[in-house]
Formats: sequence, structure tokens, C-alpha cells
Amino acid sequence: MELILKSNNEESLAKIIALAKKLNVVIEKKDADFDETSRANLKKSILNFKATESSSFGDAAAWEQKQRSDRKLPF
Repeated sequence: MELILKSNNEESLAKIIALAKKLNVVIEKKDADFDETSRANLKKSILNFKATESSSFGDAAAWEQKQRSDRKLPF
């Protein structure tokens, strides 16, 4: 199992690392600081994502129409 913790509070991280060492948990520290330009680029790439293939779940509109076709309405 892998657990990822992110914090800017060095004191809290020191306490967590001390507890992990007492529990014999393997600790890997990765510096993943993003500057504002890389954050903006990442956000832009996520928002501009275009799928190249159709969904593996099929046509959502057709599925919804099929699900609603058999329903009896109360009025």
C-alpha cells in the first residue's frame, strides 16, 4: 500500500516521519514543488483534454433513453 502526504508544515511532517520510523514504515521523500507556470500549464492541459477514442462504455445517450423508456410516469 502506498500513502502520499503533502504538506508545507515542516513541523507536522517531522512528527509524521518520526511516527513512521517507530512503526518501521518505509519513507520516500519526493520534492514535487510546482511553480506557478507549471501549475498553469498543468491546469491548461487538464482543461483542454480531448479524447482520441470513444468511451468504452458505449453511447451514454442511447443507454439513458433505453433506461427511461420503460418507466411509467405518475401522471
